[in-house]
Amino acid sequence: MLEMELNKIVIDEKRHDQLIVLKEKNGNRILPIVIGLAEASAIKLKISGFTPARPLTHDLLHTTIENLEASIDKIIIDKLEESTFHAKILLKTASGAIKTIDARPSDSIALAVRAHAPIFVEEEIIKQSEIFNKEK
Repeated sequence: MLEMELNKIVIDEKRHDQLIVLKEKNGNRILPIVIGLAEASAIKLKISGFTPARPLTHDLLHTTIENLEASIDKIIIDKLEESTFHAKILLKTASGAIKTIDARPSDSIALAVRAHAPIFVEEEIIKQSEIFNKEK
């Protein structure tokens, strides 16, 4: 598994889909992921330091997790199926147990930026993505 970090967010409000780019931490490989406008905006708002007057959906979920005495341990992008990425959110409970939640990468990354949690991608996903992007 490779640890990656958010490198770039491309928002074009005229299009429905937006792009986030993850970059290999201490490396050169990248992983572009197409996401929705709402998720891209949620990520961009958080990393720009904007605090809304009322909690947005990802803020609400992050606060709920914390109030249940759990934390976001990490997220893993673990599957690329028919050009759709799949992710898991790994939650650590107060007892130290790890709970795995299936999620979209966009929601996972929106939560990771709020929790300052690491983002991991399976090596095979990078290889599949490189092949897929070369074919375009």
